[in-house]
This record gives sequence, structure tokens and C-alpha cells, in this order.
Amino acid sequence: MIITKSAQQIAIESLAMDMKRVAIGLQRKSFVMAERFKKEAIARKDEIQSQSIHDTYLSNLITKVEIMLESTDERVAEDALMYSTLVQNFAQKKYS
Repeated sequence: MIITKSAQQIAIESLAMDMKRVAIGLQRKSFVMAERFKKEAIARKDEIQSQSIHDTYLSNLITKVEIMLESTDERVAEDALMYSTLVQNFAQKKYS
């Protein structure tokens, strides 16, 4: 049995991984790494929004992720990890 992933699923899962890497980078005080993956997460967010996924929960998550990624608050690492988990859980539930 061959399992193929849709472009939407790949984009959503990639966003979750990029945010997890942002959290890890910030936690390790590797700010260059965190900034690189923050840019990747923003690109993934834009990709997901351009695909016109009609899901209210995902739209709310994306909005909160956008606010979090633009924040300079000291809680960004914790928020990035939390949203990473929420986005990953969404992808698993929707596409499984």
C-alpha cells in the first residue's frame, strides 16, 4: 500500500517542524538558527494561507502563529513549541 501526502498536509506538517526548530533554537540560545527557521515558518504559513484551506480551527491557529512569530516576548520559545504541537495534532487528525 502506497501512502501519498497531499501538498496541504506536507505544508502543515512542515510548519509544525519549523516552529519546533524555532523553539529548540531559542531554548539553546542559538538565535541564528531560530531566526532561520522563523523565516521558514513564515514562508510555510504563507503557503498554507495561499492554498485556501477552509478550516476555522486551522485559520485561528495560523493567526496565532503569525502573532507569535512577530513577537519579541521572552515566551516565544514556549509558544512556538505549544503551537507546533497543536498544528502537528491538527495534521494528524485531519489527514489520518
